[in-house]
Amino acid sequence: MHLTGTQNWAYGKLMKPLFFVADPEKVHDRIIRLGAAIGRSGVARRAASWLFSYQHPALQQTVNGIRFPNPIGLAAGFDKNAELIDVLPSVGFGFMEIGSVTGEPCAGNAKPRLWRLPESRGLVVNYGLKNEGCDAIAARLSGRSYKIPLGTSIAKTNSEKTVRTEDGIADYARAFRAFAEIGDYTTVNISCPNAFGGEPFSDPVRLNALLDALDEIPTNKPVFLKVTPDSGISGLDAALEVASRHRVHGLVISNLTKNRDTDRIAADELKRAGSGGISGKPVETLSSVLIAHARKAAGGRFTIIGVGGIFSAEDAYEKITRGASLVQLITGMIYQGPQLIGEINRGLVRLCERDGFSSISQAVGSRTSR
Repeated sequence: MHLTGTQNWAYGKLMKPLFFVADPEKVHDRIIRLGAAIGRSGVARRAASWLFSYQHPALQQTVNGIRFPNPIGLAAGFDKNAELIDVLPSVGFGFMEIGSVTGEPCAGNAKPRLWRLPESRGLVVNYGLKNEGCDAIAARLSGRSYKIPLGTSIAKTNSEKTVRTEDGIADYARAFRAFAEIGDYTTVNISCPNAFGGEPFSDPVRLNALLDALDEIPTNKPVFLKVTPDSGISGLDAALEVASRHRVHGLVISNLTKNRDTDRIAADELKRAGSGGISGKPVETLSSVLIAHARKAAGGRFTIIGVGGIFSAEDAYEKITRGASLVQLITGMIYQGPQLIGEINRGLVRLCERDGFSSISQAVGSRTSR
């Protein structure tokens, strides 16, 4: 049995059963502490890299002036407080996105706020933007260098104090300003489904006002907009139209879905879960359809980062060939294990070779353009 097969067996038969009988948030917190400890040890980082990381010249690309060693990133929502910066390169990621970070520290929603959907291969997430706030996290990252590109995702603090449009914009601006010179790109998350007041900046008028304000804050970093999958094609078109008038370089497609009326979700699993947005396989098709539409509608105007339901190299390649230059995941890693990152990268090289592409960049949008 080759190493990847051994890793899959060990995670699937030994570790995952232990993780999945425990409270998911407690497991997440323990993994964060373990990952941070590994990141502090050079020996442990090298061991992790030997076990998990896979690099290949065909996976490298430059996007918005940023050099990515491979197209697989960790999505925002896992490393909320930027505690895993040192270990994520060793796991094999090509980039990482921390947060979402808000203007004020936020305790998040009441527990329990995380549930597994094993049959549906998803999660119900209701954290409510739990994080230490932009000042503390920016101080942690300031002056550091990173082995792989770092994205900083910002959002509006989950509080009734930010419900008024003016207050929400001020909160976003505070977080944006804190990270204006930290990291490689900024993601403006307008689509968290679990915060007080909903998603007001998915509205085109409010979004325009928000981007007007952020345009005034100096930064040399590319800016991405993270959108909801639930507003459909019309909502995406509205976001594209507004974004085209502002300093927006790309889209992250997409966030969690609140839609529970789908055959991708086992009804009996939802009965045992609380309220919140849903990740993983239930959002896979929603995000892929929007990626293809954005690629066709905007051409090369916006870089696309594809998120939602990536559990294999084939899943990642689907989003890339539909138009995503980069992809991100969380849920797939939780279900499959950390070896999934290297496994996807190996598979992407194989899929590119199969289709006659010498680099992953040649595969971007190839299905949509046919």
